[in-house]
Amino acid sequence: MMSSAGGGRWRGAGSGRRDLIARPELRAASSLGEIAALLDWAAIDHLVEVSAAPKGEPGWPSLALSRALLLATWHDLSDVRLAKALEARASFRRFCGFAAHEATPERTAFVRFRCELIRRGLDRVLFEAVTRQLEAKGIVVRTGALVDATLIQSASIRHDGDARWAGHRRRKPTHGYKAHIATEEAAGLVRGVEATTANVHDAAELVAVLPDAPGQVYADSAFGGRNAEDVVRARGGNPCAVGTGVWGGPEALARLHAHNAAVRRIRCQIEKVFGTWKRSYGLRRMRWLGLAKAGLQVRLGVIA
Repeated sequence: MMSSAGGGRWRGAGSGRRDLIARPELRAASSLGEIAALLDWAAIDHLVEVSAAPKGEPGWPSLALSRALLLATWHDLSDVRLAKALEARASFRRFCGFAAHEATPERTAFVRFRCELIRRGLDRVLFEAVTRQLEAKGIVVRTGALVDATLIQSASIRHDGDARWAGHRRRKPTHGYKAHIATEEAAGLVRGVEATTANVHDAAELVAVLPDAPGQVYADSAFGGRNAEDVVRARGGNPCAVGTGVWGGPEALARLHAHNAAVRRIRCQIEKVFGTWKRSYGLRRMRWLGLAKAGLQVRLGVIA
């Protein structure tokens, strides 16, 4: 049973049945409180402390702005909607460290803060700091690794000069960027991430994203070449990619099909990450223009 303190209240029905009436604000506050307790935010605050306020305007705490960007990612909020939500929602205020009577940032504060993060490369620092903390807490299960890449449409075909076109065998071409990631085997935590233009090969950033001693590395056929296998072995891993062809007749073909089926059953877990990005975080399409801002948006999605 759930009491009112647990995020809901009971209401008696005419038949004697009791229905739980959900209270989303309490559930949201509870989950945000759990996330807030998961990390050492003071250490993160020290790493991302920046001053991006022009003269005559209030300077907002970097930690509050960092948490606000995570809220915007989780709820797919524009800067305008984020500013309004911070002003109106008690759970958002608490998560970002604002008291009920305090003013909250306007949308321009988020724009300036993002620009400063990019200018100083602090989006990478933030990702690495969060990943290290989660690893230290034992959240990572080192049984293997999954690697893959996904295309993300640019914010504007006409105005985004950094984005590039990429074709696909079964879908129409995409103008935009590509997110390359490596996760642990259960795909619960992303271990490495890079953002490139869409025309870069899936395996091109394997050196950048693959962690040391990854164990079995599961991937689709794009990672089946000699170069990718050499990278995996150099990191102390064992390549396990989907194969595309084999010599040796029906028996060899049957072994290849069995191998591919086993790899795909594990490799497909990484699609949960991309599905969450695109279904819940609005990452079917970039929100901002340019490769640097695309990298920031992808890393915020990874941290989220």
